[in-house]
Amino acid sequence: MSFDAIPVLDLSLSRHSATKPAFLYSLRNALLDVGFLYIKNTGLDDALIQDVIEQGKAFFSLPEEQKLEVQMKNVPSFLGAIQNLRQLIATLLKVQSPGYNKLGNEITALKTDWREQIDLSTTHPLPSPGSPLYHNLLSPNQWPNPTYLPNFQLTFENYISRMSKLSIYFTSLIAESLNLPSSAFDRFFDKDQQHKLKIVKYPDTASLPSSDQTQGVGPHKDSMLTSYLLQVPPHTGLQAQNLMGEWIDCPPIPFTLVVAIGQGLETLTHGVCKSTTHRVLSPQAGLGPRFSVPFFQGVSYDATFESVHIPAEILAMRDERLKQRGGTSVDDVEFTFTKGRWRHLGEATLVNRVKSHVDVGEKFYPEILAQIRAEQAAARTKAEGLAETEPSRTGEQNVGVTGGPKIIRAH
Repeated sequence: MSFDAIPVLDLSLSRHSATKPAFLYSLRNALLDVGFLYIKNTGLDDALIQDVIEQGKAFFSLPEEQKLEVQMKNVPSFLGAIQNLRQLIATLLKVQSPGYNKLGNEITALKTDWREQIDLSTTHPLPSPGSPLYHNLLSPNQWPNPTYLPNFQLTFENYISRMSKLSIYFTSLIAESLNLPSSAFDRFFDKDQQHKLKIVKYPDTASLPSSDQTQGVGPHKDSMLTSYLLQVPPHTGLQAQNLMGEWIDCPPIPFTLVVAIGQGLETLTHGVCKSTTHRVLSPQAGLGPRFSVPFFQGVSYDATFESVHIPAEILAMRDERLKQRGGTSVDDVEFTFTKGRWRHLGEATLVNRVKSHVDVGEKFYPEILAQIRAEQAAARTKAEGLAETEPSRTGEQNVGVTGGPKIIRAH
């Protein structure tokens, strides 16, 4: 049993007692079978959506020196902008240290992701002295100069606030769809919970060094619980991988959000909620850039690795689905939330950020980066040894409880 299309759910149906049961039934099926869905009638103002799109595009039109003022590598919080395309190409041509070629500012599946972006989050003050190292992730934003973009900060603070409420509400619906209390996941959120947002520009392939450079974002799964993608029409590029390993297009539908289930939610629900592998292809030459604004629902960095008690009837549905597909699926993306490896979610998140943004790691977290590189080298050596002695695997068990670290991504 696999999927060949992404379901579209009408969120307004969840707000009325007469239609809510049918909505929860459709949501449960989407969680069990797909792990990817559109929601329409979200309650977000159309005018706000348009402002987000316009202000997001305007950021990438700023003078280069203005974007450099808010570079991500300026601060240890991983908030800010990654370098523009011209800088990225120059970086690709330069060896930074013996045995290591810096491929760019963000990497997925050991390949460069071809995009510009700026990362923002719920506003927090700087961490206090003596705080855990991962509290560096809780910091103020780097905002563009208001002289150039006077409405940018207000627009995105408003959008982050609205999306924060929407994501918490949607998570409560997920709980209800699994026959749990609506508050079942509340203990994983801080009172001032940090959520993250990216504004992303994907250049078309005519702007890239080679026509075969088509990876906007490589195959990956999101971390944490849920993410919500605002796609800017008309460009396609987002694809989700079904259980047969086929890539299913997720074209932009105006005034909808694409919801992706994260690996954290898959773990908490014992594999009931599927976290689906997805990727973004760069626009074809001549089409111009693609823009998107993904919002990532946060989880308390101080939370520990635990699970939620799932009713037996819901677990039986999970097991039946797994049986129908022979107990396997094509899925070569590793798992972030390995039980027993990390004490707190913040530790895993910080390591993933360093792995994803090597330049920030080099400047602020050299010891963590050295450990990552050593683990990657060991993994490559092991993989090369296995390749010489075993046939390639085409599938693996996928119940949301095993694997190694992966990274949260833009879309």
